[in-house]
Amino acid sequence: MQNVVESIHYWIKRLPEEYNSMSEEEISNRPSQNKWSKKEILGHLCDSAINNIERFIKIQYEEPVYRIQVYNQDQWVMVQDYQGRPLDEIVNLFQTLNKQITTIIKNTPHEKISNLCDIGNNQQQTLEWLIKDYLEHMEHHIHNGILSKY
Repeated sequence: MQNVVESIHYWIKRLPEEYNSMSEEEISNRPSQNKWSKKEILGHLCDSAINNIERFIKIQYEEPVYRIQVYNQDQWVMVQDYQGRPLDEIVNLFQTLNKQITTIIKNTPHEKISNLCDIGNNQQQTLEWLIKDYLEHMEHHIHNGILSKY
């Protein structure tokens, strides 16, 4: 889990630098009508953090097997109007939420890391898997959306 924490800390530091090197047009451009802008992708990563904070905590104490609740990602991005908000607000939210996630990971007792959760489609995974998947999801959006040159 230490590698996950270090990777999240890396992105907490690096993403603001990346966004600050881009123009407003570059961060606000939607490559197509049904694709998010780079600002909205960052907002989506905030939404992912919000949802996963709850999951990472509840898996540790609720009756097994904790059932993951899905959320409508497009609705979350739209309702929170990431496109119309100042970039610094979204960056600060990303940093704060991910600092909280690293605190939760570091404070998770070793014996809880193997607690199971139901991720849907009759599949169960451990808390450890879910935490690693959180980072993989984040890095997927960073490499294929934020850092890409559409």
